[in-house]
Amino acid sequence: MANKEASFANLKINNWIIRQCATIGVKTPTPIQFNCVPEILEGKDCIGAAKTGSGKTLAFALPIIQKLCEDPYGIFALILTPTRELAYQIADQFAIIGKPMNLKQCVIVGGVDMVEQGIQLSKHPHIVVATPGRLADHLESCKTFTLSRIKFLVIDEADRLLSGQFDEQIKIIFSNLPKTRQNLFFSATITDTLEKIKGSH
Repeated sequence: MANKEASFANLKINNWIIRQCATIGVKTPTPIQFNCVPEILEGKDCIGAAKTGSGKTLAFALPIIQKLCEDPYGIFALILTPTRELAYQIADQFAIIGKPMNLKQCVIVGGVDMVEQGIQLSKHPHIVVATPGRLADHLESCKTFTLSRIKFLVIDEADRLLSGQFDEQIKIIFSNLPKTRQNLFFSATITDTLEKIKGSH
């Protein structure tokens, strides 16, 4: 992928976003970014498989931030991930890249005060990064926010999230989402579950 085509400019990423990438040492797109970013910018659903450390988060963060700056409102994107650690890592990348546009995000995970999280959600951050259990709790107990206008749903570590153990929570979350949205599934492996998603699109 180290050909002259592989540049963020050729992927039609905005200059200010390219500059933000450079601040964290990201100069050229990785294969997953090269393959997914144009599809996402075109409004297509996307399934991406790549190992951890392959630049998976930026493959969805860059196009989401670019679309957000065209029409900024909260809550614009929901990212679901199986663990607190991953949620914070994803939120950090969004914070760094989205800094020039004052991107607001919040992390909704267990082990943190629910009231405080409820206040954050009521302020309608642009990006919500959540673990399914805690987000489902909020949707069932608090009416201060809505996910009905999200443009993007990202399922990170999709093989783990769709393995069955989160089914109840994911059902609650999906019932609160708009029918029309872009769905982005990312995973280290393409499992049978992901093949099923592929078939249903």
